[in-house]
Amino acid sequence: MLMKSIAAGLAGTALLATVAFAQQSPTATTDKAPTAATTTTTSASDQWRASKMSGLKIYNEANENIGSINDLLMDKSGNIKIAVIGVGGFLGMGEHLVAVPFDKLKFVNEAVAYTSTSATNPPGRPASTTTTGAATGTDKTATTTSSASKWYPDHAVFNASKDELKNMPEFKYSE
Repeated sequence: MLMKSIAAGLAGTALLATVAFAQQSPTATTDKAPTAATTTTTSASDQWRASKMSGLKIYNEANENIGSINDLLMDKSGNIKIAVIGVGGFLGMGEHLVAVPFDKLKFVNEAVAYTSTSATNPPGRPASTTTTGAATGTDKTATTTSSASKWYPDHAVFNASKDELKNMPEFKYSE
C-alpha cells in the first residue's frame, strides 16, 4: 500500500513538472510579425464601468426618482448614444421603457441631499427643495467629485417628470 502511494506521488510530481516545462516560452524567434499591443493606462480612476451603469437611478431636477437605466446603446464606433430608461413598474413587471439621448443625462457622484426627515418624504425619495449642483448646465460631463471613486456615478439627472417619461413612446428592441 505504501509503495502505491509513493508511486502515485512520483507520477504526479513528474506530471506537474512536464506541465511547468511546457509553459515556458521558446527563446527562438518565429516567422510571425510582432503584434503591437498597447495600453492606454494602468489606472483609470476618472472612468466609469459600463457594467455598473445598468440599474443606476435617474432623478429629475426636483430630486424626484423618475426611473433607472436599463440599457445603453452605442454606435458602431463605440460612442454611447442612447440610454434606455425604465419608468414605473415593480420588479420589471409593467415597466415602461423609453429611449433618451445619452448626452441629455447629467451624472452626479454625490448622493442626493435630503433637507428634512419629516413624514412627508417617503423613504428613498429626496426632498424637493435640494439640488446636487450638477442638474443644470449644458456640459454633459458635469459632475461633482466624490472623495472615493466607486467606478460608477451615484445617480443621473434628466429634465423630465415621471409622467412625461411615461407619456413618451415606448422603446422596443427590434429582432
